[in-house]
Amino acid sequence: MQIRSAQARDRADIWRILEPVIRAGETYALPRDMSEDGALAYWLGDDRKTFVAEEDGVVLGTYYLRANQMGGGAHVANCGYVTAAEATGRGIARRMCTHSLQQARELDFRAMQFNCVVSTNAGAVRLWQAMGFETVGRLPGAFAHPVHGFVDAFVMFRAL
Repeated sequence: MQIRSAQARDRADIWRILEPVIRAGETYALPRDMSEDGALAYWLGDDRKTFVAEEDGVVLGTYYLRANQMGGGAHVANCGYVTAAEATGRGIARRMCTHSLQQARELDFRAMQFNCVVSTNAGAVRLWQAMGFETVGRLPGAFAHPVHGFVDAFVMFRAL
């Protein structure tokens, strides 16, 4: 598997991966009815670098890397990751996270922060903890989950 910078030709594959996650509304604070154009504009925005994880010519995951804040907070990175449903459990997210940490270091970020890790997303919470992230904040009822109602969101952080 290789991880490379996303290109215009990857738009359809990125949407194929993002759409079911956005529609489910269980892990990202994005509108469940977000359009393809809106989602791709968000994921591929000018304020971020976007990557795809590819194996044998098939895109299995994607992530973006950006500054978490502007100005005085611009030294802290932020990422979002999505793995294709058919590739879940194969270590794609772990590889993308490892890659993102290296990219963040190369871009001189000093830390990485995830602002809204949904508490019911147990697999992500476990993975981020295994990758060295600590839960530094709990936001009670901050995420409107379509199945579980209002659930907590975590702020997770690690120094680079």
